Formats: sequence, structure tokens, C-alpha cells
Amino acid sequence: MLTLTENATLVIKSITGVEGAPDGAGVRISQENPADPALAVTTTEAPQPGDQVVEDAGARVFLEQNAANALDDKILDAAVDDKGGVEFLLVPQPGPSNGAAPTP
Repeated sequence: MLTLTENATLVIKSITGVEGAPDGAGVRISQENPADPALAVTTTEAPQPGDQVVEDAGARVFLEQNAANALDDKILDAAVDDKGGVEFLLVPQPGPSNGAAPTP
């Protein structure tokens, strides 16, 4: 399952916790075509039917089914640039699913 870094948690909470946002708002990641690696990231009030929900320290990420499958073994990180733009980064999780040797 997708995991979030502390930075990703803080950034997601800051963009979904603005005044007037409904409780339970989150970031939704979707992938229209499983053969295309492009992902779309949007803010939304609630998950769509069938979305996988990842919650960490109050940050909520909703994963459309294709995106959930593609990101199952990834870590989501985030950063804010000097102009206030948000950049998300995906990295492989350590462990046997990414080809690394298992840790004893």
C-alpha cells in the first residue's frame, strides 16, 4: 500500500486543511489508462466510490483503482518550492517487492 513521508503528510494537510474546506477533504490520485504512467493529482472533498483511502496523521489520499495498483509499492513524498508550488515525488518502498534483497 502507498505510504506517505512526513513531508507529504504536512503538505497534504496544508493544502486540504484551508479554512472552509470540509472535514475529510483530501488529495485524489488517478490514472486514466493503466498503460500510461501519467497520474493526475487533485484536491477533493471526499473519495469517489471504489477509491482506496490512505490516511496518515490527518492527511488523506484517495487512490483511484488504477492508481492504487500502480502505487501499491511506492512512497509519496512532497515539497513546496520557493514560489509556493507543490511537487510530489514517488519512490519505491524498500523490500522484496522492488527487487531488493529481503531484510532478515
